[in-house]
Amino acid sequence: MNKPNNPARFLIREVSWQQAQAELREIRSCVFVEEQLVPAHLEWDGYDENAIHLLALSSAGHAIGCARILEKGTIGRMAVLKNYRGQGVGRALLEQAIQCCRERGLNSITLSAQTHAIPFYQRSGFVIYSDEYMDAEIPHRDMQLKLSI
Repeated sequence: MNKPNNPARFLIREVSWQQAQAELREIRSCVFVEEQLVPAHLEWDGYDENAIHLLALSSAGHAIGCARILEKGTIGRMAVLKNYRGQGVGRALLEQAIQCCRERGLNSITLSAQTHAIPFYQRSGFVIYSDEYMDAEIPHRDMQLKLSI
């Protein structure tokens, strides 16, 4: 499914790991492993093959961002390449991820937010429900969005 968010700048596609593994790996390696120094063995956790993936593509067709949705409505692995941040790509990925969860009849969505990104998720209605904890040496808090179906 293609959803044009701003056709002149980028679009979001729902893809499987099998369809877009190379692009998803490239984005996540750049953002998490290289920029944020997440150990590779933590990034590649074995959940990708059965997850729903969202891939943001530039108007030129280049992969610029991604997100992953696990079966029970956990959004994660949201990443946007540095040169494309601040252009609405992350917001569009999150909105599409929420829509995917709604379409699957889920009652709530959870995610583990890096603490610096909490305001970003709060603007979409997510609320904090955990104390701060460290994941890959990065402070996080769990957040939830209750969906009205």
